[in-house]
Amino acid sequence: MKVAVHGKKFDESVKKIIQSLFDILNNKGVELTVSSTFSDILKKNKVSHQSDSYQKGDHLGDYDAFITLGGDGTLLEAVTHIGNTEVPILGINTGRLGFLATISKESIETSIDELLEQDYGYDERSLLTLNTEDRLFNGYNFALNDFAILKKDTSSMIVVNAYINGEFLNSYWADGVIVATPTGSTGYSMSCGGPLVLPHSENFIITPVSPHNLTVRPIVVPDNSELSFTIEGRTNNYLVALDSRLETVDDTITLNIKKADFKARLIQLSDNNYFKTLRQKLNWGLDVRN
Repeated sequence: MKVAVHGKKFDESVKKIIQSLFDILNNKGVELTVSSTFSDILKKNKVSHQSDSYQKGDHLGDYDAFITLGGDGTLLEAVTHIGNTEVPILGINTGRLGFLATISKESIETSIDELLEQDYGYDERSLLTLNTEDRLFNGYNFALNDFAILKKDTSSMIVVNAYINGEFLNSYWADGVIVATPTGSTGYSMSCGGPLVLPHSENFIITPVSPHNLTVRPIVVPDNSELSFTIEGRTNNYLVALDSRLETVDDTITLNIKKADFKARLIQLSDNNYFKTLRQKLNWGLDVRN
């Protein structure tokens, strides 16, 4: 089996876990390739491993699986490495439980056995793409969680004009606007009062950030809709984000959002499911009565 691995900086408490993972993979004869950035981190922390390395932008379509070490942010970053190849992703969480990186430190060995025995299913998640006249994000113009427009250089609110399939929806007087996928409904959108939407609901969620008009509420629209946005404000510069990757734009730009023509394939092991993660992450059902 050919497996790619990506991760981020880690502290001494996690080093033993990561070393154990590489020992398991090497002992089982897995053909490993590690991202160049993570390879440098492993060398710095003296984690021994037998692997090649790849650069972001290299084609990874012939790999059987992609393992991420970190949290949800690491997995979202890995999605930009994989792109439209749809290589299956296994997210191992080296910190707290995530919504995407759901494999705990304690279950690494069991999870790797299931991976190598191909005893798993796929959880396919939709993405969104951003299209503009300018080439933003160096071609990595897609996101698994969300797209956001945010104010930058002033404390004053901005005005975001939103359109659905060319028809005017609303002018949001706010700190910004988020467009989330169902996967991203548990992220930034939720923290701004957006609803939780099941992963395969085929929707976008448009959520204002700190709106001045209190009657403005999040809205759920079909993900076959084409959304477009223009921006007004007291300054000319604004922030645009895709899964926390940021670019600065000015008020001449029109931002177009639609569903991507490829998906992210998350590896679904036997002991993990979306509702279990919701209960654990959001502490649902925790009550003195049960």
